Amino acid sequence: MPRLSIWMVRTALLALMAGTALGAVLLAAPGFGWPGVLRWRPLHAELLLVGWLVQLTLGVSWWILPRFRSGAERGPEGLGWLAFGLVNAGAILAGVGRSVGLDGLALAGRSAEALAAAAYAARAWPRVKPFR
Repeated sequence: MPRLSIWMVRTALLALMAGTALGAVLLAAPGFGWPGVLRWRPLHAELLLVGWLVQLTLGVSWWILPRFRSGAERGPEGLGWLAFGLVNAGAILAGVGRSVGLDGLALAGRSAEALAAAAYAARAWPRVKPFR
């Protein structure tokens, strides 16, 4: 498994653990009288949807897409690492921004997520081949 895939899958599992822990706190908050905690639901959603599902998908697809026959097996990894950083930064920025009501921060997070998708697609698209 390539190093980029390993980092993406491990980070996705960390996001799953953090999102699940935050979900447990959100679930217990009304019973303990912590109404202010409920505003962190957007961060919980970002961690589980983008931090876990999207990142896990990106990591596994980087590993499983067909390899090149000559040169580097998967091509230059620079855009893949850029996508890795942007998807994580975007998930945190968008989740925190929506949770605390800072629309500019949430927009920056969404922009980072969109740039991550574009960077990943630009690097992975040459490896997509028709089925024979």
